[in-house]
Amino acid sequence: MGKFVIRETKTGIKFDLKATNGQVILSSEVYTTKAACLNGIESVKKNAPPAAVEDQTKEGYQKEKHPKFEIYTDNAGEYRFRLKATNGQIIGVSEGYKAHESCVNGVESVKKNASNSTTVEE
Repeated sequence: MGKFVIRETKTGIKFDLKATNGQVILSSEVYTTKAACLNGIESVKKNAPPAAVEDQTKEGYQKEKHPKFEIYTDNAGEYRFRLKATNGQIIGVSEGYKAHESCVNGVESVKKNASNSTTVEE
């Protein structure tokens, strides 16, 4: 089972969703309050499992409705994904992946781990 890890940064508070193996699979923005951060976690738990996948790396990809995962390539040519809520806001982003398949596996890991993960503070 994965876990949401809340931690303070120099500019606020954020969370990472970690898979069972301890790898970070999704990171949040920096929030100004712990309550806002906890709301972000609840949003991931609610939106990730039913979210469609919009693979923007494929030519002629199909636009999906929110909530959705968007797979894209960054400026360094790595694959990444972001999770968007029903209102279109980005709730979390992934690390960069060298292989498309690894990025897709990251999306599946978030879908699988989000709803039943515990929340801890560092």
